[in-house]
Amino acid sequence: MRDDERKETWDAFRDAVNMTPGELEKWLDSERSQAAGQHKDGGESTGHASGRRILDILRTKKGDLSDEDYQHMRKVVGYVQRHLAQRPSGDVRDTRWRDSLMNWGHDPLK
Repeated sequence: MRDDERKETWDAFRDAVNMTPGELEKWLDSERSQAAGQHKDGGESTGHASGRRILDILRTKKGDLSDEDYQHMRKVVGYVQRHLAQRPSGDVRDTRWRDSLMNWGHDPLK
């Protein structure tokens, strides 16, 4: 991946992921987080697994990130953008919509 693509991806990822590593880690440990999203075969949801990967990325030095990390960062940006476009009306504080976004590192109430 070219340097300009990495910079663009990094900037978009930092805009999309607005939770700190500590906030995300605490959230991922909660029952609400683990219940949110699509679960394949009764296992961990796609979003929860992504959240764990996001934590790893946030805790890695920028210069040590791999092309695979940047690919996941692009996936996160796309998910957050698509999901935000589907915002339900009314108070979203206790919705599965918000819970799902938070698994991907974005709290829409921030």
